[in-house]
Amino acid sequence: MELTVKSRNAKITERQRRHIDEKLSKLARYMDGITSATVEVHTEMQRNAGEVHRVQVTLVGEHGVYLRAEEQAPDLYTAVDAVQEVLQRQITRYKEKFWRKGRPRRPAEPFVELEPSVAIVEPEAEEAQPPAVIRTKQFKLRPMFTEDAIEQMELLGHNFFVFQDAETMQVNVLYRRRDGAYGVIIPETA
Repeated sequence: MELTVKSRNAKITERQRRHIDEKLSKLARYMDGITSATVEVHTEMQRNAGEVHRVQVTLVGEHGVYLRAEEQAPDLYTAVDAVQEVLQRQITRYKEKFWRKGRPRRPAEPFVELEPSVAIVEPEAEEAQPPAVIRTKQFKLRPMFTEDAIEQMELLGHNFFVFQDAETMQVNVLYRRRDGAYGVIIPETA
């Protein structure tokens, strides 16, 4: 497993790096094929809690499985331990859901009707700042069915997921609606 540790505003000591490596290497017992792990450590001061360490870990599996967890604690070691426990639960849930029951394949739904949305425009403040991109992410698009995309979205804990449909090879966007159901945005080709 390739381990990458990034720190935004604090230096990671060798002892802390060993602890992170030790905790995350234990996850290989629960799931074979973890190819890489990216750990982002961010230390910040909060008014009511003092210094807080936020640890975000993203695991990438060999079959295009992404698992992500984020925890914070006053101590870096406690935050790493908490993230490891969350990822262990996610791996267990993933294995129970897919490996024990088998993976039934159904064709993707050809069309999902979307509800029209209403934009609410608020009056601009006098010193309004233009919106800025604060984070950019890159990832590989792998062909998958809609059911696989739903599971990946749930494992990551996101409200949307961009994927390449295995049948049409188009890039689609899966999102969670307010009523708990899912919608798919399919681009129209000219």
